Order: sequence, then C-alpha cells, then structure tokens
Amino acid sequence: MCALSVGPETLAGDRRRGRQPRDPAPSRLAYRLHRLWLTPLFRAVFTVGVPAYAVVLGAGLFLADEDRRAGLASGLAELRTTIEDRPEFMVTDIRIEGASAAVRAGLAAVGPEAFPISSFRLDLEAMRARMEAFDAVERADLRIAAGGVLDVRVVERVPAIVWRSPAGLELLDAQGHRVAMLARRQARPDLGIIAGEGGDRAVPEALALLAAAAPLGDRLRGLERIGERRWDVVLDRDQRILLPETGAVAALERVLALDRAQDLLERDVALVDMRNARRPTLRVTPGAIDELRRIRALERGAARQ
Repeated sequence: MCALSVGPETLAGDRRRGRQPRDPAPSRLAYRLHRLWLTPLFRAVFTVGVPAYAVVLGAGLFLADEDRRAGLASGLAELRTTIEDRPEFMVTDIRIEGASAAVRAGLAAVGPEAFPISSFRLDLEAMRARMEAFDAVERADLRIAAGGVLDVRVVERVPAIVWRSPAGLELLDAQGHRVAMLARRQARPDLGIIAGEGGDRAVPEALALLAAAAPLGDRLRGLERIGERRWDVVLDRDQRILLPETGAVAALERVLALDRAQDLLERDVALVDMRNARRPTLRVTPGAIDELRRIRALERGAARQ
C-alpha cells in the first residue's frame, strides 16, 4: 500500500492559483456515514426495509382504487379457473370396490353429481365422512387414480347377529354396529338372535354365549337381555337359563355340564336360575308338580288300605 505524499511544490502551486490544499482525510460526515453503513441493522434497513416499504406503499396506492381491486380479483379468479380446468386435473369417472350392489348404488349417489369435475373442487374428506355414515360401511378410502378416476375402496361391516329391536329385526356386526334391517328371520337362519333393550350394546358377550351354547343345537331359540345388565338363554319347551351379570359364560358351561351328566334339560325343568353361583335353583313345570301331587295322593291312599 503506497502512502500519499504532498510536496512543497504542490502546496506552493495551489497557493499561487488561489486554492486551498485538499485534505486527504475523509470529512466528518463521510466518516460517520461510513461507520453507520458498517452497522448490520442500518444496512438491513437500507437494503431490505426501504425497498419493502416502497413496494408496500406502491401496492397500497394501486389497490386504493376499487376498480383496480375488482379487476385484479377477476383476473386471479380467471387464472385459477384456467388452471383448475386443465384436462390433467379433471375427474371423469368413479370406481367403487369392495361393496355389494345395494351399497355401491348408495355410495355412488354420495359422489359428484356430474362428470367431468375438477379434482380441486372435490372435498375427499367430506365425501369419505358421508360414505362412512352408511350403516353397512365400516371404512372408505378415497383417492384420485391415474386417468382421472375417483377410486373408492370400501370395507363393509359383516353381519354377526340378529337383534329383535323395537324397530324390528336388525343385523349387527361383532361390535354391535347396525348393518341393515332384516325383513324376515328366515333370511338369515345362520345367525343367532338376541332380544331385549340394550342387547346391541352387549353383542360381544352374546356371541360368546351363543358359541358356548352350540351343544344345545336346535333347542336354542336365542338370548334375551334382561334389565340391560344380564342374559337369559331361551330354549324350546319354554325353558330358560337365567345367567348372572358377571361370569355368564362360565355359569352356562356349568349347566351344560350337568345336562351332559344327568340330562338336566331333558327333565320337566322350566327354569334353571344361575344368578347366585353358590345356590343354583331349579323350577319344575306346573305339569310336573301336578304329577308329583297325584303320585303322593296315590301313595297315601295305598297306605290307608
């Protein structure tokens, strides 16, 4: 770096021309401005803040006019419509898989009213919620597949039991969710039947009881919910097995074990009360009581003779 030197000849020449010699050092104002420019905050305000403020001010002045704002909004809306209506964004058909014919028809009605339609105008989440509101639909997955097809994959609820509700016969799945109405019991003879208020909220326990009662075969008529807290097993010949609130499956298995050992349910028994595990109770039929009284009367008459 070379040093700046000013000789006496130069100073003398400046005096002869009437000029003051130039001081090589910066002025105080230039020095302060230079120091200020080296400050990060000042440099950020000057290089970023001032241009941003100018842009905002200009935009504000431009948008202050109502006609300009309306024109800008109209242009943006037209640009958006142009982009959304491009052929690669259009949905032209719907494909539903995993649903029966009746459910498929209902789900198709929930879909778009007309095709083609832009994929930007489809609310897939809202459409999925409407489809899953169907009783028979457990889950629905929606996506837009290649070729502009709305692909719907459905998982239907599987009927597991028939519930005789106040509204009529209803098909329920294994968790107690309603699947559909049933016109006639004979339409689903493969499913067990339950009755009573609150039966739909205890379907898992009912299914366990029906499985345990399988050895009864055709004698089993179904289960009845009592007081929304326990079950009665209903058999033919007006026989009933009253089960406790807790441990119902174990109590039923005890009755079935007695039946295998002593043909308990083949006798003139109207009711087997297992609500008290420590003291099971049997109630015989009225005909059996009358027969017992007749036999005792005969025995007393024979004793008098």
